Amino acid sequence: MLNLKSVGAEPTGPSTDPAEGLLNPAETFESVSAKIGGIVLERKHPPFWWISFGIAFLLLMGLLYGITILFAYGVGIWGINIPVAWGFAIVNFVWWIGIGHAGTLISAILLLLLQKWRNSINRLAEAMTLFAVGCAGMFPLLHLGRPWAFYWILPYPNTMGLWPQFRSALVWDVFAVGTYFTVSLLFWYTGLVPDLSTMRDRAKTRFSQIIFGILSLGWRGSAIHWKNYQTVYLILAGLSTPLVLSVHSVVSFDFSTAIVPGWHTTIFPPYFVAGAVYSGFAMVLNILIPVRYFYRLDELVTPRHLNCMANVMLTTGLMVVYGYIMETFTSWYSGDIFEQYQVINRTIGPYGPIYWALILFNVLIPQLLWSKRIRTNPVSLFLVALSVNLGMWLERFVIVIVSLHRDFLPSSWGIFAPTGWDWLILSGSLGLFCSLIFLFIRFLPLISIFEVREIIASRTEGAA
Repeated sequence: MLNLKSVGAEPTGPSTDPAEGLLNPAETFESVSAKIGGIVLERKHPPFWWISFGIAFLLLMGLLYGITILFAYGVGIWGINIPVAWGFAIVNFVWWIGIGHAGTLISAILLLLLQKWRNSINRLAEAMTLFAVGCAGMFPLLHLGRPWAFYWILPYPNTMGLWPQFRSALVWDVFAVGTYFTVSLLFWYTGLVPDLSTMRDRAKTRFSQIIFGILSLGWRGSAIHWKNYQTVYLILAGLSTPLVLSVHSVVSFDFSTAIVPGWHTTIFPPYFVAGAVYSGFAMVLNILIPVRYFYRLDELVTPRHLNCMANVMLTTGLMVVYGYIMETFTSWYSGDIFEQYQVINRTIGPYGPIYWALILFNVLIPQLLWSKRIRTNPVSLFLVALSVNLGMWLERFVIVIVSLHRDFLPSSWGIFAPTGWDWLILSGSLGLFCSLIFLFIRFLPLISIFEVREIIASRTEGAA
């Protein structure tokens, strides 16, 4: 006879279920829908949301004020000069573009690789991508000097035939960033459609039902709906995957096609992509960990999620370290005295302390992630991720500013000193980003409801 007790017994060997540890066993379809949907449909929000949104909104007002003064007086209010014609605007642009890479990696590449641990974090990461790319796209326009003529870099038809200069890195950025934003937006919204229908069905007011009903595009959850959805979602994932590699590679060409010492190197495309994923995962953790705590999502975003993200961050961090080593080695091996001096200038020159701070935040502190206790502890992981984000911004500062302030002619050397307007616009971009994140949390489901349900369904099927 069949021993019924042995059917439900705990397995004695290691589990082979890829979804194990991704969800509390007590979660059901209804509890997941109520927990995630309740964040949007309930009128009360924790004080954390109001305080954080208030601070972010004040920073956003500072950004609008700084941009107004910039339009009125020009880029001369910044600290840029000759030879440092690229200042904080380009530093911030490259930093924000990098942060936008984690969302596409988590959503598209991990979807194609059938990694179930992405299901609880992909929605927030996708939204972060859109907002980061929006912040990034603002800076080249502000740096134009005449931002109202931005359409000159677009291939618009005109009677004089004044097409843009396609050999200009600025035009490459417009096409790369524009394509990345468009595909990411489509991918994000497509993934939202099934959850918007859930929100429509659970909404308590007629107004909410109408809004979510319009946004859900008539979704009813039929078999044909799911078939078409999965086809479109996979196609968009396939389109998004090469963009992870291409967009930041194109941004790196802004530098590598110049002959400036410290820029003219072929290592920049893979080096920039690894750094982008590194900082992107760090920013996801900096957002996700506080949200997880204040909204009590520990059962949906488990320690295994944190561990997996920390592992990716550690891996890409080691790639960045390899890039630092190779950059120094090739400068020495090339025999180019200008490249060799650039390395010396970074380490012991006027900006030397910034370079060593970069090494501390980007190389030394992240080595703590070799410990599983650090990777699964939310507080320590949050601090390490914060260190990485700061370090990656300093890296962009070193690449842009330190390479420009001393080039070939000592007679043209100079020092870049950021002004208060530089810092105001940088902090304001953070305010814009955080304001959009908090509005997203308030009005849309921050975790994919139907993908978390898939984990429950696969677990139930496996138990049966």
